[in-house]
Amino acid sequence: MMDVARDVAPDAAAGVLSTGGIVRPARRPAGWKAPGPRPVTPADRPEVWPGAGEDLCYLAGDFRILQRVDGHRWSADDLVTAWFAAEQCGGDPPRRTVDLGCGIGTVLLCTAWRFPEARCTGVEAQEVSAGLARRSVAWNGLEGRVDVRHGDMREPVSLEGLGPADLVTGTPPYLPPGTGIESSRVQCAPCRFEHRGGVEVYFEAAAQFLAPRGVFVGCSAARQRDRVVRSAEASGLALEVWMDAIPREGKAPLFSVYAARRPAQGARGAHGAGDAHGAGETRGFEEATPLVIRGADGRFTDTFNALRRAMGIPVF
Repeated sequence: MMDVARDVAPDAAAGVLSTGGIVRPARRPAGWKAPGPRPVTPADRPEVWPGAGEDLCYLAGDFRILQRVDGHRWSADDLVTAWFAAEQCGGDPPRRTVDLGCGIGTVLLCTAWRFPEARCTGVEAQEVSAGLARRSVAWNGLEGRVDVRHGDMREPVSLEGLGPADLVTGTPPYLPPGTGIESSRVQCAPCRFEHRGGVEVYFEAAAQFLAPRGVFVGCSAARQRDRVVRSAEASGLALEVWMDAIPREGKAPLFSVYAARRPAQGARGAHGAGDAHGAGETRGFEEATPLVIRGADGRFTDTFNALRRAMGIPVF
């Protein structure tokens, strides 16, 4: 084993490995030290390094992630979802986590970084994405506690043995088929369009193995609030918190994150925001202060920079 935070392939400093892939250099302020657990990359497994058309990028702390240069890449909604999920756990770190539709493993890896004692599983239907996620898990030396299942969450076999999970996450695609032009690039269309269902499928799956006091954290287009509320009710979960993410000060919300749990005994489902009390013991869900990512000047806000620090990303 070697710790690649100190010992990388000889030509990695130039950004390219002999395999044809790209190793992105760290961009860090002088004297900044990455927090959190450190990766331990297997020295005898060249397949965990990027191949042709792939790059290896920093994610959280010293953890890194493999991506296709021309494919789906990690983005702000993944980062915000992982952070929001960790916030919902409070001071009670999850022992078992599941990331539904984990893609290339962004939220899965961020969760594993944030909770270094947790056992984490990702479920992903796209073979190319599942393969990248598995290699990223191996690169970071996490195979002892993190695994990736290649399977469709609509199929019972893909969810066998996953519960009870203290934390379930998911970033469903936002667009129903036919509502936009689908990219022909590898991975991209199924990550954006609901080829295998949308938020309803994620809620249904999460409800099957969520622990009694567990939390399901998801992400959606901001305009899909009513659909999220209906999906929570249909699955038997209760929406507790909703937070909009605004890309730039003065703009409309772009996406939103939310948290849902099993209702307290006697409650009968979630109700719209503003309902102080609903049927039984149910109360309306909390409207968290919106997260503004960039200010009017185009720079990251102090709030978003605090989020980045919490997820092991340097702030300049």
